[in-house]
Amino acid sequence: MYLKIWMKKWQWSILICVFLLFICFLLLLLTTVKQNEEPSNEYVINQIRLQVNNVLLYIEDHFTSLEQNLNLRNSLQEMSNSQDLDITVVQLNGKIIFNSIEEDPSQFISLKNDLHYDLFTSQQQPGIIKIAFPIISKTNEQLGNAIFTIDKDVLFPMEQPSTSIFSILFLSGLLCLLIIGLAIYITRKAKKEILLPLNDLKKSTEQIVKGNYEQKTEYPRVDEIGELYAVFDQMRLEIKNLTLQRDEQEQNQKKLISSISHEVRTPLTTIKAYLDAISEGICPDMDSLMSYIQIMQTNTEKMSRLIDDLFIHTLKELGHIPVNLTEHYSKDVFTNILHPIHHYVQTTGIHFIEPEYIPNVLIRADEHRLEQVLSNLITNALKHTTKGDSITVSINIENQLLYINVIDNGNGMLPEDMPFIFERYFRGIQATGETAVKNEGAGLGLSICKHIMEAHNGSISFKSKQNIGTTFTLTLPII
Repeated sequence: MYLKIWMKKWQWSILICVFLLFICFLLLLLTTVKQNEEPSNEYVINQIRLQVNNVLLYIEDHFTSLEQNLNLRNSLQEMSNSQDLDITVVQLNGKIIFNSIEEDPSQFISLKNDLHYDLFTSQQQPGIIKIAFPIISKTNEQLGNAIFTIDKDVLFPMEQPSTSIFSILFLSGLLCLLIIGLAIYITRKAKKEILLPLNDLKKSTEQIVKGNYEQKTEYPRVDEIGELYAVFDQMRLEIKNLTLQRDEQEQNQKKLISSISHEVRTPLTTIKAYLDAISEGICPDMDSLMSYIQIMQTNTEKMSRLIDDLFIHTLKELGHIPVNLTEHYSKDVFTNILHPIHHYVQTTGIHFIEPEYIPNVLIRADEHRLEQVLSNLITNALKHTTKGDSITVSINIENQLLYINVIDNGNGMLPEDMPFIFERYFRGIQATGETAVKNEGAGLGLSICKHIMEAHNGSISFKSKQNIGTTFTLTLPII
């Protein structure tokens, strides 16, 4: 569920709950007021009896003399006035012997229609309560009836609703308004500080999906959303860099394929041409034939090196260059590696100086891969040297490490090339002038050398000065 929809549902839920809460308090107030306004009949009769009890006792005590005794009648009239009562005293035959509102009491009432011991009259005349109580003698005989008429407001004074009830109602209403205000405030704040920034991030994400990595995301506050924006922008830059690297890698791979295709085509064309010449019988003698064969062998070795570099590069891309480390004595390993290289270098017109002394220590190494590294370094040296120059290999021990140095006094490296020589596909600026070996290759050799030396738990480094020469240094740990 979207956060926007969830918040809207919760907002409506809070509003409904607040409304129901207010209705409940209102009903409670109305019920309380109604109970105060409409007491039960039994309660009303009891209240009247308590109100007129002293008057009724007075009448019972003086009933026989009331009709003739003026003092008794005046006293009863005063009691009527003081208590806001209308009193009518009636004999059993219906004759009125006292009436507080009429001076001539010599009247009769209909006992059937005018005499009621309940609240019948109050139901017919709202606001007026008229009820009769029997007058009982001391011998428990009924002497007559006393009819009392009283204003309902006198018996039950109109009570103002309790201040506490209004206070509770006011506070409840205020609390409801506060909750509603908070709900609206939280909703607007969440919309402004959460939903809108998230919507902007969504738009930025859509731009990234479309390949637009230039749209920068910014958030002015320093909070959780701000941290999210910062991480998102960092991710955008990372994706941008990875995309650029991928595009660059794809471009370099295309160049690599084009370069290798060209590098392989040239020796193949040469080999094919010499094979055609041999098959057509152009070679006049055995010396010419052997010369052709040597040229074809040189071009075959060149193709072999290119294919080997490409194979190693492919293994590196897959994350696995097979390096089988086994224990060897260093003297045997480097003697076997350097002897054939010596012969190859001498054929190029370069003076090759082998180490005067090879330390005979135990190392863990892959002899084939070490040969590949040294062959690559010496081939690179040949690309930067001319006839008459020299390539020197020295081996020594220092701090439990075996150091192998490949030194040439050729052209050296350009300073602007040095930071990138171990990068894949980097070939640098081509050396000018005639070198011992043509500067060809796919720019993979030194990258592969670095990977192989790291797999030996060793290292490869260099120092170079233009027009003076270059020194590559390999290190291997001694067991």
